[in-house]
Amino acid sequence: MPLLPAEGRSGPQLIGRKRLADDRGHFSRLFCAEELAEAGWTGPVAQVNHSVTGRAGTVRGLHLQRPPHAEMKLVSCIRGAVFDVAVDLRPGSPTRFTAVAAELSAENGLAMLVPEGFAHGFQALCDGCELIYLHSAGHSPGSEAGLRHDDPALAIAWPLPVALVSERDAGLPSVAALLAEAT
Repeated sequence: MPLLPAEGRSGPQLIGRKRLADDRGHFSRLFCAEELAEAGWTGPVAQVNHSVTGRAGTVRGLHLQRPPHAEMKLVSCIRGAVFDVAVDLRPGSPTRFTAVAAELSAENGLAMLVPEGFAHGFQALCDGCELIYLHSAGHSPGSEAGLRHDDPALAIAWPLPVALVSERDAGLPSVAALLAEAT
């Protein structure tokens, strides 16, 4: 699982999976604790989730869990393609409220390692996208947090018109509301 360049390795990173192919198809490792330790994966895999998004243009997120239930995520697209986004929400970070994005697809075999303190979301680039998420901590409903996907302060350039957002995600706060809440 070679690492692709990342500035300072303190933020999200793209992880390339090595594919072994023959006449039957291909095989790739989705997670290897030993190899991912170099990228900063520090915890066990506490939870594995499977997401299916039916409609192109759908946006899910931007979600995270607050401490003490903060989590790292390793996000892989196993069917279709998504525009995957991580937003730095770490207090005091020089890149706070900055988004990092990349296309993850079944074809390109890339995964996004999302560190603790980053909100995560994605837009389906085609119908029928499927993602596998590995989490370093279990889900804690009382620790859920997030930001609006369409907040102008984040300036995320979603590649497709936004076709569908859940009611919950549409009600997430803006950066301004988050900052007002902290004071």
